[in-house]
Amino acid sequence: MKVRQACPLFASSAAVLLCGCFSQPVAPVANVPIPPAAAPVPPVSHAVPDAVPRVEPRSRYGNPPFYDVFGRRYYVLSSSADYVERGVASWYGPGFHKIRTSTGEPYDMYGMTAAHKTLPLPAYVRVTNLQNGLSVVVRVNDRGPFVGNRIIDLSYTAAAKLDMLRNGTAMVEVRSIDPTMPAGDAVITAALPAVSQPAAIPPAALFVQAGAFADPANAERLAARLKGGSYGNVFVRDDWIAGRRMYRVRIGPVQDVPEFDRIVGALERAGVPDAHLALD
Repeated sequence: MKVRQACPLFASSAAVLLCGCFSQPVAPVANVPIPPAAAPVPPVSHAVPDAVPRVEPRSRYGNPPFYDVFGRRYYVLSSSADYVERGVASWYGPGFHKIRTSTGEPYDMYGMTAAHKTLPLPAYVRVTNLQNGLSVVVRVNDRGPFVGNRIIDLSYTAAAKLDMLRNGTAMVEVRSIDPTMPAGDAVITAALPAVSQPAAIPPAALFVQAGAFADPANAERLAARLKGGSYGNVFVRDDWIAGRRMYRVRIGPVQDVPEFDRIVGALERAGVPDAHLALD
């Protein structure tokens, strides 16, 4: 679970616009962890319906071309079309309930919303917990998370519906939804379990992908280097992707977020950046 700090004084004017500091009250933009047990338990959170995708204008706030947080620059996407990302989700709740989000709206921990670093605001995404098969649809209206390798921060209720409150994090897939094409989301929905039926689709095996190469020799060199460390099972998998044969260096399977964090952190220290979560 994550709670947000007040907007820092960024060097770029874009970051000021992101926070709404230019002409609006300060908005939350940065997360620090607090114990999940600190959150009150809302009644019937699972009965709250998913967000319903609809066409909305791009928010006046929270959508600069880029912004800087903690020394890192983030570029806001021009569109959420065809966006798919896999990684670790966290959640934020009581410490900033009703505090202004990056779009200027008050944060509702009991709603179905989320924070993301680069998707245009607002946006609609389906978040699937890859560890249990549960999925929800949320409206992205905030920026974050800016802690660790987390890719999305969910509202309290969204996290509850994904059954990730106890652990505070989960390995997820984030997939954008085009509100102008409702039939498109129906196709995705048909392939996913209902919230009350998590066993409908068994969770896939999860791995850390350390690199992908067109040249098998490069993949084998990286794999050989990693096999000398304490990463676990390292192997090269080859597949045809978009008409090309690719050789992917993977580690795992990984069982949970702590193991994923440990491996990704070790890879970064070894000079292997941008490792990410991959499905079998």
